[in-house]
Amino acid sequence: MEKSLVLIKPDAMQRNLAGKIISRLEEAGLQLSALKMLHMDQELAQRHYAIHQDKPFFANLVSYITSAPIVALVLSGENAVTLIRETMGPTDPTKAKSGTIRGDFGLDIERNSVHGSDSPQNAEVEIKIFFGKDEIFA
Repeated sequence: MEKSLVLIKPDAMQRNLAGKIISRLEEAGLQLSALKMLHMDQELAQRHYAIHQDKPFFANLVSYITSAPIVALVLSGENAVTLIRETMGPTDPTKAKSGTIRGDFGLDIERNSVHGSDSPQNAEVEIKIFFGKDEIFA
């Protein structure tokens, strides 16, 4: 069974959408394996977004993700990464269909309510940034 990381971002947390987002992911057939709420600090944010460190929007990503608490989840299921990405919709909410998380809740390309790992390999790396083995239950 594949695992993936999902982050419920500050804009969704500020609008009390965490429960709705988690419900949609569970209704898509995914199993909740780990969950925590945290306020990311600069170091954690920079580690999480390290792949983008040379891009002009890196500082904005770090500033945004550290602006308010988030919820981090590990979800498990068959083809979890693909299923999560389909349920979330495209990164840009203006291109996301109604019925997807980003299509329904995303505000703009940065404040798009959720992050999901983009591959099984990146999921493994990202999960280890946020969770220890003893914090994952399925």
